[in-house]
Amino acid sequence: MAKLKLTAAEMVAAARARIAEVETAEAIALLDDPSVLFVDLRDPRERERVGMIPGNFHCPRGMLEFWIDPESPYFKEVFGQDRRFVFHCASGWRSALAVATLQDMGFHAAHLRDGFSGWAEAGGVVVFPTPKH
Repeated sequence: MAKLKLTAAEMVAAARARIAEVETAEAIALLDDPSVLFVDLRDPRERERVGMIPGNFHCPRGMLEFWIDPESPYFKEVFGQDRRFVFHCASGWRSALAVATLQDMGFHAAHLRDGFSGWAEAGGVVVFPTPKH
């Protein structure tokens, strides 16, 4: 395989250098703030396996740009609310890239620097989705 011009780690580092990051302790303190919405970009199987932040909104990473864009037929009204959006994934890599893309689109958001794993390791509240029958 040919060497890549840019690695995933380099892309994440470049994104982190230009976006707003929320440290885990600050995020945990924001949990009950109604003006803040945590947005989970992880795959549903990840959420089922290790849990999620209470009250989060789930947005699969592959739909993010379409759900954010008011001109898209897939737009979700939740993203039209006047709230502080904090995106997260498992470790902060996907969310860093996602928030950089949103910033390019003109949507203001931040990401949870250490992801859900940092949240859980720091003792943040974790809940599990209701099983579908």
